[in-house]
Amino acid sequence: MIYVIIFGFLAISWLIGWRLRSKFREYSQIPFRGNLTGAQVAQKMLHDNGIYDVKIQSVEGELTDHYNPITKTVNLSPEVYSGRSVAAAAVAAHECGHAVQHARAYQWLMMRSRLVPAVSFASRWVQWIILAGALLLAVQPYLGFWVIVFGIALFALTTLFAFITLPVEFDASRRALEWLNSANMTTSQENALAYDALKWAAMTYVVAALQSLVMLLYYIYVYLLRDRR
Repeated sequence: MIYVIIFGFLAISWLIGWRLRSKFREYSQIPFRGNLTGAQVAQKMLHDNGIYDVKIQSVEGELTDHYNPITKTVNLSPEVYSGRSVAAAAVAAHECGHAVQHARAYQWLMMRSRLVPAVSFASRWVQWIILAGALLLAVQPYLGFWVIVFGIALFALTTLFAFITLPVEFDASRRALEWLNSANMTTSQENALAYDALKWAAMTYVVAALQSLVMLLYYIYVYLLRDRR
């Protein structure tokens, strides 16, 4: 049953990713009232929020847009950086929403940032640690058990990180949409399209968090509960 759930989440994740790309391409063809490029939208939103120390730059790839709090850069994919569409405006404003969060010391972003080094380590080594623990169970059961516990604890950290990411992403979208409206950058219809695009982007994070939770419960059941009932 657990495998059906896991593959179900993988299928849902693929479908949402496909839907997001589809929506982005569709809304990339729709110009918006502001008639600015994504880079110009980003610069205006930053300046309207009193932020002048964040650099806006273009990065390669599709939907690779992100804000880096360490380097204080808003990184936009070419379609967003140069685009003059509803999609470009929505994505650029969303990433600037993260910059505003950083400038305002938004608690969820601060918490997420503090976890990044530990989560980076966990993501790189957790599978190997759990595998090593499983192999050790055959020869050193006590040691193997605690190695697995350590591995599952690391995986739990990545799951926590995934759930902390949700309010960060939702809040960045809220800030973006409110600014696009208050700055008179979009009409009410364009704002609705921007909301739809950002909604599908947020859904990818929701599915990722739930999928991580399912895998965490799977590891706990298989390695800590099943053989000890």
